[in-house]
Amino acid sequence: MQNLAINSDRLWASLMEMAQIGATEKGGVNRQALTELDGQGRDLFVRWCQEAGCSVRVDAVGNIYARRPGRDDSRAPVMTGSHLDTQPTGGKYDGVFGVLSGLEVIRTLNDLNYETERPIEVTVWTNEEGCRFAPAMMGSGVAIGKFDLDEVYAMTDAAGKTFRDELEAIGYLGDAAAKVGEVAAFFEVHIEQGPILEGEAKTIGIVQGAQGQRWFDITLTGQEAHAGPTPMKIRRDALVGAAELVGAANRIGLEFQPGACATVGQFDVSPNSRNTIPGQVVFSVDFRHPEDDRLSAMKAALLEACEAAAGARGLELDCQEIWYQPPIVFNADCVAAVRGGAEAVGLDGMAIVSGAGHDACHISTVAPTGMIFVPCKDGISHNEVESATQSDCAAGCNVLLHAMIDRANAK
Repeated sequence: MQNLAINSDRLWASLMEMAQIGATEKGGVNRQALTELDGQGRDLFVRWCQEAGCSVRVDAVGNIYARRPGRDDSRAPVMTGSHLDTQPTGGKYDGVFGVLSGLEVIRTLNDLNYETERPIEVTVWTNEEGCRFAPAMMGSGVAIGKFDLDEVYAMTDAAGKTFRDELEAIGYLGDAAAKVGEVAAFFEVHIEQGPILEGEAKTIGIVQGAQGQRWFDITLTGQEAHAGPTPMKIRRDALVGAAELVGAANRIGLEFQPGACATVGQFDVSPNSRNTIPGQVVFSVDFRHPEDDRLSAMKAALLEACEAAAGARGLELDCQEIWYQPPIVFNADCVAAVRGGAEAVGLDGMAIVSGAGHDACHISTVAPTGMIFVPCKDGISHNEVESATQSDCAAGCNVLLHAMIDRANAK
């Protein structure tokens, strides 16, 4: 097995061709979920999979499954995959690297006439990013039973378009059940989206698990009033209260080190007029921590800060936790397969914890799961300047190849 290797040039060419769909002037990609461009990316992937001899099925939430038969096709498959949708100002590698690495594994097995005991499947999970339709990791969430399909269908984007209508419009409202069946193992290879591997001069991250996450939508409602005649001491300024909570969220992130992250990423001020005191502010808070009790303590601190800020300024408060993902610990056998894959290709892998959520986190609740990280330049992702090297991408894909063969041939 030590001599097995993927075709680095073919993987790279596929990544660059897919990056042309939704390409931006700054070198990134805008291929948001269920847009026409997302449909074009899916079409290209499906065509490539069919050319590689795979059967393809699409489930009711739009997840795509491309299958290469095994020697015993009745056995549970070994799966890999990620997502093709991007942020509005996304990069060339986030998600798509994992999808096309899975395709390259299949192409390589075909080149070598290598028959695995179990079938191999590559998946495209719908709406991993969650930027157009929230929450994130929606397709894999439906597939594991975390999200209700009808509720997801009814979700709307900023323009009021429903998830179901947009899924149907791009031709990916499938008829297969949106449910993950029996899976022998699932792997996801991904750029790190952080600076640790690059800083340690390591090519392969052997992912042990992922941080827990809590997402909140907060609305503060005060009273709109004229900016000139209204005295400062009687104002019910929703923006001032929101600003205090932005500072509180950042302070909580700093207080719960090591490992904590706190972000306010969305902010909507109404009426957003220069000479009117803001009457309502809606914003998001994203908390992350690798320890669940600490993550819960961060939530408690946020709720306390919300009550204090609203009470001090006579504001109405609505704080909704819209998503909770507990910390994840990946399967020991899958982690070992990744470690063995790194050794097989002569790389010294580094144990690492994911700071981001991934579809693999969802799948880990129903199937043995592992992840592989490769470096990205300066740790930057969700950005048009997101960058990874051909050699690092090839290394990650080669580790994936060996890890999948290990699990596909295991008894």
